Amino acid sequence: MRWQTTALLAAVLVALGAFYYVYEVRGGPERAKTAAQKGRLWPAEASDVTEVELRRGRETLRLRREGDGWQIVEPVKARGDRSRIDETLVTLTSARVDREIASAPTQVAEFGLDKPGAEVTLSLKDGRRLALTLGAKSPTGAWVYAREAQKPAVVALSESVLRDATRPLADFRDRTVLAYDQKGVSGFEIKTRDETLAVERVDGAWRLTRPLAVSADAETIGDFLDKLQQQKVKDFVAEAPKSLVPYGLDRPVRVAIHTGRDKERATKELLFGAVDAVKQIVYAMRPGEPSVLSLPERAWALLPKNVGALRNKVLVEVEREKVTRIELESPKGAVTLSREGDRWRVAAPEALPADQVEAGAILFKLRELRAQAFLSDDAAGIARYLAKPTVRITLTERDAPAPTTLLLAPSPEKRGGQPSAYAAVAGKGPVVLVEGKALDELARSLTDLRDRTLLPGLEPKDVKRLRLSAAGATVVLERSGEVDWKFVEGATGTAKGSSVENLLYALRGLKWKALAAPGSEAAATYGLAPPAFEATLLRGDGTEIGAVLVGKRDGDVIYAKLKALPAVYAVDPTQLGPLPKLPDELKG
Repeated sequence: MRWQTTALLAAVLVALGAFYYVYEVRGGPERAKTAAQKGRLWPAEASDVTEVELRRGRETLRLRREGDGWQIVEPVKARGDRSRIDETLVTLTSARVDREIASAPTQVAEFGLDKPGAEVTLSLKDGRRLALTLGAKSPTGAWVYAREAQKPAVVALSESVLRDATRPLADFRDRTVLAYDQKGVSGFEIKTRDETLAVERVDGAWRLTRPLAVSADAETIGDFLDKLQQQKVKDFVAEAPKSLVPYGLDRPVRVAIHTGRDKERATKELLFGAVDAVKQIVYAMRPGEPSVLSLPERAWALLPKNVGALRNKVLVEVEREKVTRIELESPKGAVTLSREGDRWRVAAPEALPADQVEAGAILFKLRELRAQAFLSDDAAGIARYLAKPTVRITLTERDAPAPTTLLLAPSPEKRGGQPSAYAAVAGKGPVVLVEGKALDELARSLTDLRDRTLLPGLEPKDVKRLRLSAAGATVVLERSGEVDWKFVEGATGTAKGSSVENLLYALRGLKWKALAAPGSEAAATYGLAPPAFEATLLRGDGTEIGAVLVGKRDGDVIYAKLKALPAVYAVDPTQLGPLPKLPDELKG
């Protein structure tokens, strides 16, 4: 290729690149904007509008942009619903002329423009004012006849323009009951007809400050603030009524939500009036606004109305990892548990391994124990209600100045038709009512708390060989993989690995309910001489891990023992499940 040809091609490429840049990159957005404006009634965007006036018959609605929101200034003064107003503005500013109906009609009554459905005026931030009269709909209902101010032509616009311009006032009103940032709430007050409840957030924790200073229930408060924030106005009932008595707002319950502190504190208030059970609403107002609102009845139901609803209902603040000792006294006896490392042991009345699940359950139940009602504000009521406690639990925590003792006793009262119990922290109070079942759940005996596992520490993966005997048949199985087993005696071939593993896990979880006999002299009485089923677990080197004998079933128990120990135990048969018939039910 000659250099002249190369230079010519290079020049063409440069020219094409320049054309693409000028036409597509720089001119593209402007052409797209021009195309978007084509056919539009007005060359304006919704964001350009600062004020809206909608005349609909005798009603005039005026909206004014304030900051990033909207205010209704006529016929009422109220917050506007930003999303609904912006949606309406988009409809109005993006309206397209479908066609011209008449260029200069002398009679406009046939288009409904003598008694317009709506007159729209938009004020723009550059000072311009756009005005439009909307008349009747076309015979098909798809279009509306319209005419711009100072222009004679009647045009057809989409019916959606008339629809949005004639929305009822309530559609443009903000239905948020109270707008606040829940994370920024520093306190609140609820002034009922009888008392004032005041709550403050102190060092991240909620405390009641009036009518008494006590810890507050964080869960109740969080739920209240969250749900109140979500409430929406159901209806706008009346504007500046002559009397508030019909709505129960002459003597309202006042709710004040505070955000920030000191000079930066801001307050949002809401007044609650009467509840209409038939309509399932509660009447409400915002101070400084003339509108009577109706809210869903649940808005009233979520309001804490007394000290008991706001007080901290947790009886014992338990940090499980810090508890080092549990002393339990109940009709089932006295038991002491102590923590050694990360495991619990029975320390009294005798030293024994503890059931880790049962020991941990005591702390879990204490942590979940909640007051149903408060009978005293402090420890003064203990002598009256808990002079003779049925259950006493003392917790010793690491770094705590003194142990904490919880007292419980049965109560004659019922809550929701269920028994209740008295409870209090000794020397501190208050005395409260709790669910009566707490007495049974926390009254634990030595038998309940000791480790009752027949094969403690058993790990199924450590079992490499398994000898099973039942009904005169004996089989020996050997592990050949992670969950694979094969017969080495009594049968041949592979075994059903899932069935063998299920049996091992059942044996690992086997716990006795009661000691049936301390010695094996009466083993035959319990069907253990000979046993109905025997399982011997062996390690890879042939040493025995343990052997379990299973005897007869008697009602809701089945008897079992370890071959190496004399004691006979009563076991829940559901822990074992149906024992396999040998060898058929284990064949793969």
